[in-house]
Amino acid sequence: MNSADVEKLEDVIVRSAEQLAGSIRAARQAVSTVIFGQERVVDNALVTILAGGHALLIGVPGLAKTRLVETLGITLGLDAKRVQFTPDLMPSDILGAEVLDESTAGKRSFRFIAGPVFAQLLMADEINRASPRTQSALLQAMQEQHITVAGARHDLPVPFHVLATQNPLEQEGTYPLPEAQLDRFLMEIDVGYPDRDAERKILFDTTGAEQTTAKAAMTADTLITAQRLVRRLPVGDSVVEAILTLVRSARPGEDGGEDAKSIAWGPGPRASQALMLAVRARALLDGRLAPSIDDVLELAEPVLKHRMALTFSARAEGETVTGVIGRLKARIG
Repeated sequence: MNSADVEKLEDVIVRSAEQLAGSIRAARQAVSTVIFGQERVVDNALVTILAGGHALLIGVPGLAKTRLVETLGITLGLDAKRVQFTPDLMPSDILGAEVLDESTAGKRSFRFIAGPVFAQLLMADEINRASPRTQSALLQAMQEQHITVAGARHDLPVPFHVLATQNPLEQEGTYPLPEAQLDRFLMEIDVGYPDRDAERKILFDTTGAEQTTAKAAMTADTLITAQRLVRRLPVGDSVVEAILTLVRSARPGEDGGEDAKSIAWGPGPRASQALMLAVRARALLDGRLAPSIDDVLELAEPVLKHRMALTFSARAEGETVTGVIGRLKARIG
C-alpha cells in the first residue's frame, strides 16, 4: 500500500469516526438519563459492545444490572431478551428445540422453534445458577455465533452480544463458571454502589408518578458500522507494546518479575486481543481516532482479572488479583 492509499484510508476512517461520534455520544447520554451513578459500568458495557464482545456483570442485587441491559437494548436499537438462569434450566430452553408437526393431511415433519438466544442482546441473569451443561450451551453460542440442533446449523443474529450477571454473595446452589468459559467474556465489570447524590436522584426518579424511559439513539446497522470502524482504528507502537508488556507480565514467568511468584496462571493471547479491541472502542467512545496508553491502564483490570488466579500462598498472605494488576500497571504508567 503506497502513501496515497494510506492517506485515502486515513481520510475514510476520520470521516467515518466523525459521523459515528455523534450517534455514540447520543447513546451514552441516553443511557445516563436512566442509569445513575454507574458511569464507569455504562462506559465499559458500551466499550464491550463496540468491541463486538460479551461482558460479565458482577454485583449484588438491586444495582440496576437488569435495567442497564434493557436500556442498552432500547438505546442501541437492538432486539433484547432476558433469561433467568435456574438450576433446572435446560440447553433447549435457551437454544430452542425441534417439535413434530402434523399437517391436516397427516404428514409429519419437524419444525425448529427458536429459543431466546436468537436475540441481538441477551441478558443471562445469574448465569452461575444454571448447570454447567446449560452454561456451556450458551457459551458455545457466544464463541461460535451459531448453534446446531438435530444436526442443523442455525446462525445467530448480527450483532450478537451477551451480558451475563452474577451475584457475588450467595454461592449456595451455584455452579461457578470454569476458567475456560470465563475467557469467553471480553470484560468482567464490577457494579458497585452509587454515591449519595446518585442515590438521591434514583429515589426521586424511580418512586414518583412518572419514570424516565430510555430512548433510541442508534440502530443495529449503525452499531455494526461502528464495530467495523473499531477494527480499523490505528494503534500506535507504544500502545501495542504496553498491551503486550501488561498481558505477558500477568503470567507466571520472567516477564512478571517479583509479582509472577504470586500468579498461578494468567491470561492467554485472547486477553491481548480483547485489550486491543477494547482500547480502540474506548477511544471511539470518547471521540478519539486512536487509543492511548491511558486506555490500556484504564481497561487492564476488567479485561484481565477474570483471566488470572493467584497461588494459594499469595492468597493466604492477603494478596488480591486487583492488587497484583495494580502493581503491573504501575510498571507501565
